[in-house]
Amino acid sequence: MTRDTQSACIVMIEDDEGHARLIEKNIRRSGVTNDIVSFSDGTSALAYLFGPDGSGQASMGRALLILLDLNLPDMTGIDILARLKTNPYTKRFPVVVLTTTDDRQEIQRCYDIGANVYVTKPVNYESFATAIRKLELLFSIMEIPEAVA
Repeated sequence: MTRDTQSACIVMIEDDEGHARLIEKNIRRSGVTNDIVSFSDGTSALAYLFGPDGSGQASMGRALLILLDLNLPDMTGIDILARLKTNPYTKRFPVVVLTTTDDRQEIQRCYDIGANVYVTKPVNYESFATAIRKLELLFSIMEIPEAVA
């Protein structure tokens, strides 16, 4: 990541442990050294992002980039995305939807709600690894805003 995004923390919300390892491994291979905080369900991710009181103030002053799977065990990624984008403290965080769902309506819905990027995970291991490594280009030019103070 560039100087502007080096302090950003990557929040990965991915329930498939194999996918999570592959995503992190390929992000690291691209030279990205930012902290990665992983969650395997929406409930714990939202607790981290919105804090104990659920207001979102816990994210004030943070610079976060969120990698979001849509298919989670306890809630949909669409629900998480909607909560993030309607909260004044988290609405500016870039969200990269990274999922196996390639339904055109779901893709449009994510963009309508506020996703910044939508990436369909290829089924083939090598294609998946390549897709994740290509995200580094996006990370290198993306500026991550801090949460509203």
